[in-house]
Amino acid sequence: MIDKFERDLLRGSLDLMILSVLAGGKKYGYLLQKQVRDASAGRIDLPAGTLYPLLHRLEEDKLIRSSWDDESGRKRKWYELTAAGQKRLKSQAQQWFDYAQCVRELLQSAAIIPKPA
Repeated sequence: MIDKFERDLLRGSLDLMILSVLAGGKKYGYLLQKQVRDASAGRIDLPAGTLYPLLHRLEEDKLIRSSWDDESGRKRKWYELTAAGQKRLKSQAQQWFDYAQCVRELLQSAAIIPKPA
């Protein structure tokens, strides 16, 4: 099994990952990092220097919105999907599934991976 995914492979799917995590409800930065890390069995670890610029860009694109909250005694910036973000998530998810199926079929036709029984 691969320990970590290659950076180039991840680059095109980070938006999709963050939007999908936020589909489960509001999260602050550390929770986003943790959920991606846990869901990938530790193969994807988003450092703050990657995550926060990504969140800022998604917010500028109106796909997510943020709000500050200090109810837990610690001031945190929470992020959530907007309606446009939900729409983008559905569109990107379908594109990703179609793309993955295309790559799978190409690898199977080249006998790189076995065809399903």
